[in-house]
Amino acid sequence: MTATGRPTAVELIQSSVLSPAEYAHAATAPADARLVFLAGSCPLDADGATVAPGDHAAQAAQCVANLQQALTDAGARMTDVISTRVLVASARRADLVTAWRVVRDAFGDHDVPSTLLGVTVLGYDDQLVEVEAVAVVLDAH
Repeated sequence: MTATGRPTAVELIQSSVLSPAEYAHAATAPADARLVFLAGSCPLDADGATVAPGDHAAQAAQCVANLQQALTDAGARMTDVISTRVLVASARRADLVTAWRVVRDAFGDHDVPSTLLGVTVLGYDDQLVEVEAVAVVLDAH
C-alpha cells in the first residue's frame, strides 16, 4: 500500500548482503500487473524548448515533472515505478550526483532501483538530463 492507501504492484527489495544504497537493489511485480514503459523524460517545456540550459538540478526537476505527467496519463503514480535510468550529459561525477539527488528526492520513500549514467550527449540542444522509467499498475477488476 502507498501512503494514499492505494495498492501498488511494486515490491522493493533491499539486499542485506550487498552494500547499502540510496535505492532498492531489486524490485518485483506480480504476473497480472500491467507494465508501463515510459519514453525518456526530457527537460522540455510545453512548447518543446529545453529549460534551464547549464543547470543539471533544474533540468532534472523538469524531467521529473514531465515523468509525473506521463505516469498520470498512463494511469500510474511515482510509487508504481519499478525501475529508472538517469542519464546525465557530463563527465563530472558532481553533476551526476546533483541530478540524481533531484530524482531520488522526487520518489521520497519509494527507493526504486535505479541506474545513474554519465553520457557524452543527449538528444535535444542544451539537454543535460533524461530520466527513463518503467512502471507497473494493478488494474481494477
